[in-house]
Amino acid sequence: MTRSLTIADLEYDLPEGLIATRPVTPRSSAKLLVVDSDELEHKHVLDLPALLPENALLVVNETAVLPARFKTTRVDTGGKGEGLFLSQDDVLWVVMLKSNSKLREGIVLGLGNGVQLELVERSGKHWKCVCNDTRPVDVVLQAVGMTPIPPYILSARGDKTMSDSDDRERYQTVYASMAQAKSVAAPTAGLHFDAALLDALSEKGIELAPVTLHVGAGTFKGIETDTIEAHEMHEEMWEVRQSTLDAIRESKQAGRHVIAIGTTSVRTLESLPPVETWPETGGLAGETRLMITPPYDFKVVNGMLTNFHLPKSTLLTLVAAMIGIDRLKSAYAEAIEKEYRFYSYGDAMFFLSQ
Repeated sequence: MTRSLTIADLEYDLPEGLIATRPVTPRSSAKLLVVDSDELEHKHVLDLPALLPENALLVVNETAVLPARFKTTRVDTGGKGEGLFLSQDDVLWVVMLKSNSKLREGIVLGLGNGVQLELVERSGKHWKCVCNDTRPVDVVLQAVGMTPIPPYILSARGDKTMSDSDDRERYQTVYASMAQAKSVAAPTAGLHFDAALLDALSEKGIELAPVTLHVGAGTFKGIETDTIEAHEMHEEMWEVRQSTLDAIRESKQAGRHVIAIGTTSVRTLESLPPVETWPETGGLAGETRLMITPPYDFKVVNGMLTNFHLPKSTLLTLVAAMIGIDRLKSAYAEAIEKEYRFYSYGDAMFFLSQ
């Protein structure tokens, strides 16, 4: 029986040089640590087709990333700051703001190209604002925003910057649907897929089924509570089209593996209601705060491709729930020893459930 997880289980020391500051080229050339029941194998993501069980169904998250990060200039003082768009509440923008000066209601921030935000009210640690540009948010952000690269990557880059145009391309999956551009962080396991890998999967008869979970900033939030159970999960919206529900249902009935590409795909699938209640038309949609931690009985997912995650994160608890705490620790120790690249632009691991 799998024991419960503790905060100490989620801690590890990572040499700073192993934080990936930029992606590899080509995407599928990233290293892949294959975690089996009794051994660890070193492969590359391009080897995935040969590693998958026969007739496996791959579930990918087709959400797209908004250029949600922006620089700000106070109209009254000229003071500089930065922000991150999180969501829209009716006509108000909900944003995270960082400024060297104290912010208050009524302050107007310039974002460039004539776009301005007026601070209306605090919403917890965030601000609700009125934007003077009435175009759709995604259109405005395409004009004034930047790729929301995680802060730990920006810090690790130091003076070695990467152009935002390059980040816009590489911090987006090749199968992202721009009609689903509502995420402020990438579903990073999917960043390893490229045309060569998709062709290799197609040649083997491996089917891809899309789901959508819009990734929020809370995905990187570490567990700061005394116990894992006390951590409050962020809420994220998900949607599964009918064709994907049908493909999953058929795979489960036939005893075939359903393999999730990334933790966001896992959380989407495991947030679904019981299969016997699924509709025949129309698909499903909802919101989830699901936190997966050992012990957990996976109802849909049989395996996963995922990146290496931050210490004390709920993403680590999810991986531990699928492969066990001891295998998680040994896999991370091996990855560090073999100098795998960690986090969003880093390498990956693949495993089937216990």
